[in-house]
Parts: sequence; C-alpha cells; structure tokens
Amino acid sequence: MKQLDRLGTGIGWRPEIAAAVERLPGLDWVEVVAENVCPGHLPDSIGRLRERGVTVVPHGVSLGLGGAERPDARRLADLAGRVEALGAPLVSEHIAFVRAGGALTASPGLEAGHLLPVPRTRDALDVLCENVRIAQDSLPVPLALENIAALISWPGEEMTEGRFLAELVERTGVRLLIDVANLHTNHVNRGEDPVKALDELPVEAIAYVHVAGGLERDGVWHDTHAHPVPRAVLDILAELRSRTDPPGVLLERDDDFPPEEELAAELETIRATVAAPVRRTPAAQARGPRGTGTDVAREADEAPGNGTVSEAVTVPEAATVSAPAPAPATAHESARPAVPPPAVPSPAVPSAPGQGPELPARQRLGLAQAALLSALVAGTPAPEGFDARRLRVQIRALAAKRADVVAKVAPELPEILGAGYRPAYLDYAKSRPMRDGYRRDALDFAEHLLVAGRPEDPVTRRRLTHWWQDRAAPRRPRRATRFVRAARAALVRG
Repeated sequence: MKQLDRLGTGIGWRPEIAAAVERLPGLDWVEVVAENVCPGHLPDSIGRLRERGVTVVPHGVSLGLGGAERPDARRLADLAGRVEALGAPLVSEHIAFVRAGGALTASPGLEAGHLLPVPRTRDALDVLCENVRIAQDSLPVPLALENIAALISWPGEEMTEGRFLAELVERTGVRLLIDVANLHTNHVNRGEDPVKALDELPVEAIAYVHVAGGLERDGVWHDTHAHPVPRAVLDILAELRSRTDPPGVLLERDDDFPPEEELAAELETIRATVAAPVRRTPAAQARGPRGTGTDVAREADEAPGNGTVSEAVTVPEAATVSAPAPAPATAHESARPAVPPPAVPSPAVPSAPGQGPELPARQRLGLAQAALLSALVAGTPAPEGFDARRLRVQIRALAAKRADVVAKVAPELPEILGAGYRPAYLDYAKSRPMRDGYRRDALDFAEHLLVAGRPEDPVTRRRLTHWWQDRAAPRRPRRATRFVRAARAALVRG
C-alpha cells in the first residue's frame, strides 16, 4: 500500500472558531465537513489557511456507504467537486448508514440525521466493499473511512470491529481514519476492548487519527465533541502510537467551544502524546511483533490479551451534558398538501441470521436497516434481539439532535414558539421521521402544529402560519408583503 504524505497535527475547522484556528501555533492541517462548504464560495478563512500552506481535507457525513443502497452518483460528484476545490490530498467518510427503506425494501424512505452502525456480518461487509469500490472509482484522491461510535449493538454479529476493518482494507485497499475517541465510546457502551481492536487493525492503512472528548451519563458514554479530551482517549492514542506513527492526528471540537488557549493546549497534549517515546504496554509485549490484516485478526483470536487501556479507562467529571454536534443536511423547500403524513410501517425482516437465503445480500441488509431505523425514528416496534434500554437511549438522542439542528437551520421556530418549541418538537419526533433533510423537517414540524390547530395563542399561530407560508409556497411572497407581516408582528408584540 502506497504511503500517504504526512499531515501532521490538525484541528477540525468550524465557522465558530475560524479566527482562532488561523492563530493556532504550529497548525499543519484542518478538516472541514464536506457538506458545509461550497466549491465556488469557500470561506475566506479556508482561503487564507490554504495560502499559508495549511492542508485542507474534506470529511463527508452523508454518503452512507454502509447502507444497503449503492452510493448516490450526485453525492459522489459533489464530494469530488469539493476535493478538487480544496486541493485535498485525500477525502474521508464513515462506515455507517444514514438512511434506509425505499424501493429496495418496498417501504417508505427514512433519514436518520445521524451516523448509525453497520452490522458486522458477511452480508454487510460484502455490500460495504462494493459501495466503497464505487466511491473510489468516483473520487480523484484516496478515500479513508472512519470507525464510528455507537450506543447500540446489532444481534448476531459475526466479526469484531478490528477484523471487519481488516477485511475491508484487504478487499478494497481503502485507507482508515481511526477515531480513538470512538474506540473508547464503544468500550464503555458495548464492552469492546480497544487494545484488541488496535491489534487486529492493518495499521499501515491508517491515513490519520481523530481525537475528541465526551462524557458519561447514566452508564452511557456520549461522544459529544463538546468536552475536553479525557485521559482514557489519550491512552488509546498512545496505544495506537506504540504500533505505528500515524501520518496525521486531528482534534475534533464541534460545540461548546473553549477559549483559544484551551484549544492550543489540547493540541499540544496530542502532539506530546504522539511524540513521546514508544512504550510497549504489557498487552503489547505479550503479543510480540505484529502482523497486519487478517493475519493479525487470526493471531488476536488465538491469543487474546488483557489490554491495559481498557482496564484503565476513566471517566472525566462533568456537570452538564451537551448534545452531539449536528451532522449537516440539505433539503428543498417545496410546499406539499397540509395533511398528516401516513404512518410508517415496519419492514418485514428475517427473524434470524441466514433466514431467507433467496434474498440478495443488499435486500437482506436493507430490510434489517429499515426495520431498525423505523423503530428509532418512526415509533414502530423494535426488531428482535436489540437491547431495549439502549434503543430508548438512541431514540431520545436522535430526537434531541433533530430538535437542536432544526433550531439552528430555522432559528425563527424557537423564537416564535418560545419555551414550547422543544417539548412540541420532541413530541412530534416520536412518530414523524425526517423525510428529506433538516430544512424540510422544520417545515413539516410547523405544518404538523398548524394542522392540529396549534399553537393555541392566535397571535403565535398567525406568526407560525406566515413563517410556513413564506417558505413552503412555490414562490416566496414579495418583499413588501413580508415587510408588512413583520411590521404587524412587531406591533402586536409591542
């Protein structure tokens, strides 16, 4: 496998900290959320960083390469355009599914608005490998894929995460983006040993590493990207460094941004962790020299270790909980009839792995993913074999994230509805799946309230009606009409 150029130490670029990022000392590169930049209108801050020689890598969140459908050609073309506009040496995405249903399963299409885990089965691996090869053929630079954090585990999984990733690399030649914070998350939430996962990985395939913070609540680790990096995550980074010198390491911070000095200090801690003399942990020494790929997986199965990182995991103290950073989405704003959407049926799925062998792998995977996503976002019964408590946690997390993102893409809604916005939205989200991105979701939510005769206050209901009409109509009202409405609303509030 051809060695990639070194990236060095970087940080996730976000508009809220753009100025601070430009001033960070010794910054080698930044990562941008691909869907948040437009090739013809790059942020001025990104332009200045590029002029200084800072590498910019786009990080996609919407391809859904772990889904049952083949990758969308338009999304691939958009991602390729961003790669070329940024002059990026590589591009990254996730091993996850973000949508399900549709023609493949003869059920309504559903959007998660979040990265959901792929079952580690032969079916899922076969589909993922084909999807990755399609993406590789469409992108002008090497592709790296990230391991994700998960609250839930699929029943009947056939491989560990390390073996799943090793076989993916062996079959496609794809690079890996290893998120050590996600390894920690999966240790707390799913009982998976991060040391064993690292032992099974083909470390020569690592393109770069993510480092991020989070916190524990009620026995569940939330990968918030809004808290300082805990010691346990740095310990896993050190474990990884004992096996290889990664080409790049990046700090992710997506919300509740700290002062510039704290960001600089966290980057310096990451640099020191990677630059520290390599220490072989007891677990590493017990295994001796490492191979790669499926050989490593086989050795790990034959001689499992007692990884010290997993035994030494600690949880940082924190008083508050921040929601996970939103994954961006786009949507059209065309109007539709003011009628409640139909109930979403739960797709039929095989009751056990291997049942229904006459179905192609894509359809079997599609049915399973649609059943899970329908339970998470549409209120249908949970598929057999899942942990009911963890599913409830995931349902609440998805609904809370939707509420937060809708409030950002449509800030007028919390302003119009006041304290009633969040409880009304969470009630709506219990059985109303997102159908076409967050902007469409904001319109659907407003329409749902209006059809039900809410809000009860006539002035608030009138304001919400005007807001919905301005955005849902085929043609927006003229400026004079909007001005008169705004003036009337101001007079009423006064």
